[in-house]
Amino acid sequence: MAGTTTGGLLPDRHPTGDFFVCDLFGASPKDDLATMEHPIFSLSTRPDTRVLSYAHNGVEVQVTPSVKGRATIHDKDILIYCISQLVAAMNAGRAVSRTLTLKAHDLLVATNRDTGGDSYTRLREGFERLAGTRITTNIATDGVEATRGFGLIESWEILRRSKGGRMISVTVTLSEWLFRAVCARSVLTLSRDYFRLRKPLERRIYELARKHCGRQAEWAISIPTLHLKAGSAAPVRVFRAAIRKMIEADHLPDYSLSEREGDILIVTRRAKPRPMDAPIIRQDTLEAAKALKPGADVYGLQARWLSWWDDTGRARLANPDRAFLAWVKTQKDG
Repeated sequence: MAGTTTGGLLPDRHPTGDFFVCDLFGASPKDDLATMEHPIFSLSTRPDTRVLSYAHNGVEVQVTPSVKGRATIHDKDILIYCISQLVAAMNAGRAVSRTLTLKAHDLLVATNRDTGGDSYTRLREGFERLAGTRITTNIATDGVEATRGFGLIESWEILRRSKGGRMISVTVTLSEWLFRAVCARSVLTLSRDYFRLRKPLERRIYELARKHCGRQAEWAISIPTLHLKAGSAAPVRVFRAAIRKMIEADHLPDYSLSEREGDILIVTRRAKPRPMDAPIIRQDTLEAAKALKPGADVYGLQARWLSWWDDTGRARLANPDRAFLAWVKTQKDG
């Protein structure tokens, strides 16, 4: 899927950049389970100022937008980036907090956005919608259920250069609710091609497929239930037609879609062949791994690491050897 625009996908705008501009293995894109499961984000391309009320299986969610509209599924890229950086830091054994300081350029590159001047303006608008969107819910995170209200992010601050006004960094404070979910590792890895999906509904259906199908061979759901879970404002008949177009286009990462009699959508996990661009580990690195795990089958470790790298999103690694050794240190046995 990388390279150029194909099948309605956005181009891979930064094909040679280190993914997530991070040297840590595991900095592949991560999404939190609660907002994957429930329709928090707007699928509209226009300002959506409607109050959304959603109830399903004992979970109640009310989403109240600001005058600038509800946070969109594309605004969620910011949260995915923040979550991914927090998980990578935890994997590296570093302390984390709700407040992150990010390089704006890195965020744009990591989420497959242009890095021109207009992109920084759109990024700011996304921060405003995220901070202005208020959630009232009883969703449990980390085993704790409480009805509470909060913003998707608590606060944000942009730092600019004095000459030219270019955005250089952003400080973001996540909500306690979202931060608790990350610390509890209530997250899933996304395909990096998620950021190449052009249409909001495609992104939402991919989220639901990743959450419910996961690594199973198949997941089935009725179209009316999917309509509810997706949070689509379109009538069911229009939603059904859009799903059929997605079935025909067949470019969701990791999953294919099909219809079954009875108004049922079937999500099927695609087979994932070993990519030709898998990281190559030097022989001296394998020797170093043997020193770290005396008696271990280092070639078996290498195979397990490559499988894990494949399953967790095939992150681009600035230094595969260092990433492999960091992973080896986390293994409790050979």
